[in-house]
Amino acid sequence: MMGQFDKSALPVAIIGGGPVGLAAAAHLLKEGEKFIVLEAGESVGSSMLGWGHVRMFSPWQYNIDKAAKDLLENAGWMSPDENALPTGRELVEEYLLPLSNLPEIKERIMLQAKVVGVAKKTHDKLKTGKRDTVPFQLYLEVNGDTKVIEAKAVIDSSGTWTNPNPILSNGIWTNAERQLHNQIHYGIPNVEQLENRYQNKTTMVIGSGHSAINALLDLATLQQKYSDTKIYWVLRKKQIHEVSGGQENDGLAARGELGIRIQQLVESGRINILTPFHINEVYPTNDKITVVGELNGEEFTIGDIDEMVVSTGFRPDTSFLKEIRINLDSAVESIDTLAPLIDPNIHSCGTVRPHGEQELRHPEKNFYIVGMKSYGRAPTFLLATGYEQVRSVVAYLTGDVEGAKEGHLELPETGVCSVNLASNSCDSDIPATETNDRSCCGSHVLARLEMKNNSCCE
Repeated sequence: MMGQFDKSALPVAIIGGGPVGLAAAAHLLKEGEKFIVLEAGESVGSSMLGWGHVRMFSPWQYNIDKAAKDLLENAGWMSPDENALPTGRELVEEYLLPLSNLPEIKERIMLQAKVVGVAKKTHDKLKTGKRDTVPFQLYLEVNGDTKVIEAKAVIDSSGTWTNPNPILSNGIWTNAERQLHNQIHYGIPNVEQLENRYQNKTTMVIGSGHSAINALLDLATLQQKYSDTKIYWVLRKKQIHEVSGGQENDGLAARGELGIRIQQLVESGRINILTPFHINEVYPTNDKITVVGELNGEEFTIGDIDEMVVSTGFRPDTSFLKEIRINLDSAVESIDTLAPLIDPNIHSCGTVRPHGEQELRHPEKNFYIVGMKSYGRAPTFLLATGYEQVRSVVAYLTGDVEGAKEGHLELPETGVCSVNLASNSCDSDIPATETNDRSCCGSHVLARLEMKNNSCCE
């Protein structure tokens, strides 16, 4: 299935050494295929370490890929308690690092190797003739040098964590926002570690997903210690109760508990809520931040903000794929066949069916975008979904066409499932991640990645 030409000497290139990328490596290794993992960071799971202090909603049983688990257990690894909830750092240290250190995988990982371009050899995007008979070329920046490697297939699992959405409600980046980068944290800050930064300051948190909720709860804890700490919460939702989710009905208890805790914090009156507030402008005023927008449809300005936490989700970076033929939905920025299944304008959290190679197939033969990045700007992705994606893709690439069509995914209910909503009930970030404020995890966050039911991020 790899093509009409002999590329037996070439590897499958995997962009990104996170959990989904390493799962792809495990499945390729299981099938006896050559591969190379290209990770831009200094460690595998480097994006997850960016939110390493955050505890995931999903227990270990949903966060470990089956092929990877088999490899690890054959090497004597002991699986963590499947019912325990890991932090992002624990997932990296107790799972991804041991997996990456298996000799047959370690020798095929390149760290600090940032992919800056992907193309077909001797072909730009426009040229069609014999396109499928030449290998891919991947251009890498490694220690200041440019290297080129060739591959017979490409699996892009680079995620979205390093490409956050901006503050403005219309999704536009401005120079004024960039100038404020020292006073803005995108995603979920480690408030305990950054206590000196946030204590007795006025902080504005933007977003309605789980990343924003985590940040608010951490800041509220700090507020109990430092009483002059002031917290604003900006949402675009019409009703604050839309944020609290399935609570006791959630199949992931920790996610449900998060909804309960934020409802209690709101009822305590300890945070200042601005909703629906659509931000049109942000700019520095002396050492403070001024925010301009529309609150309940009326022009509204607020100043004297010391810090901002922006948990409005992430978006895919396709800048290095300009010479590859990809087919992205104009709104969601996922592959167009997947977009109707995950569009947050239609789905809240419970209507996405399992999907695999067929739905992820791009016009460029043997090129796939998987993991959080496959969801584009949509917010509702769990790791187990990514593992099923790469299982299906690898099955197809190695000739198991029927196996690629099978579905091997079961995930818990969210407790908040509906469709055709005027306003979306599943907003957030990462590790999952979201579209503007429509992210279920708070960042792609975070890494809380995906599910059949789109239960937001883990």
